[in-house]
Amino acid sequence: MPQNGGMRVALALGSGGARGYAHIGVIDELSARGYEVVGVSGSSMGALVGGLHAAGKLDDFAEWARTLTQRAVLRLLDPSISAAGILRAEKILDAVREIIGEATIEELPIPYTAVATDLIAGKSVWLQRGPVDSAIRASIAIPGVIAPHVLNGRLLGDGGILDPLPMAPIAAVNADLTIAVSLSGGDPGTATTPEDPERRPTTEWLNRMMRSTSAVLDTASVRAVLDRPTARAVLSRFGASLPAEDGVDPDAGADAVDSIDTENVEPDAEASEPVEVPRLGSFEVLNRAVDIAQAALARHTLAAYPPDLLIEVPRTVCRSLEFHRAAEVIDIGRELTARALDG
Repeated sequence: MPQNGGMRVALALGSGGARGYAHIGVIDELSARGYEVVGVSGSSMGALVGGLHAAGKLDDFAEWARTLTQRAVLRLLDPSISAAGILRAEKILDAVREIIGEATIEELPIPYTAVATDLIAGKSVWLQRGPVDSAIRASIAIPGVIAPHVLNGRLLGDGGILDPLPMAPIAAVNADLTIAVSLSGGDPGTATTPEDPERRPTTEWLNRMMRSTSAVLDTASVRAVLDRPTARAVLSRFGASLPAEDGVDPDAGADAVDSIDTENVEPDAEASEPVEVPRLGSFEVLNRAVDIAQAALARHTLAAYPPDLLIEVPRTVCRSLEFHRAAEVIDIGRELTARALDG
């Protein structure tokens, strides 16, 4: 792969929650080598990063993201009693709006497409006009976690539902090179999960808060929201949980999905010892199912629209809601890009 730069690049940035910080590293490495991004499409976190880059504000966002601690992320969560999602995401979007301003997609110097899903029609939607922040908001509406967004009479959800790696929007871009960045890679060799020094105090603080408000949480209306699998999963991402009822641990096995080995499974092989099957919470089962489905959808997309270069970020790099790990995930994205360009 040429390293002297000067090439015009079209980028497709995939969905994958906090792993999407790797997109920033990809763009940083391309810019450092002199490549020019002339078109970008994105789903979910890919839409957020792509929109900020197209607006020329990605460096500002990256600087802000690097300052986020686990506790700061907790403060940014915007709980909702809506049945459509446990988070509104408005506080996060407010931070993005402060960075990006009132830019519209038509005014951007780089052609940009945010991909969302029409939840009523069951179709992918390409957002190529209107406010950038509104397009981002629609594309990041993770099912059951972030409430859908109503835009132009449509109820829109996360772009990754149907198009986790949006290659089609950049197919007609006049570029020398098309690059796809998938956040569904399966290679555990590049996974890094360093211990977060802030996890213990943040976890203790959140658990104290949950215990001290247990009387409130035990009311029917509040527990109806927090007792949903997605709400429990958000709490478990930060090491906390609702008080147990009747001696039952509601989050048993919530983190077990991270240790699942989906490779080299031999159903007919005789084992000398019984194999211990991970105990997964309901949300973890759903989350894993979504990961599998999105990886399959991405493979079909790559077969239909093969890129010149594919960069795969392993699913095990970080959990989807670990937005306090920007610095390390950005570095991983840059490292993977350098490796791909030099290979």
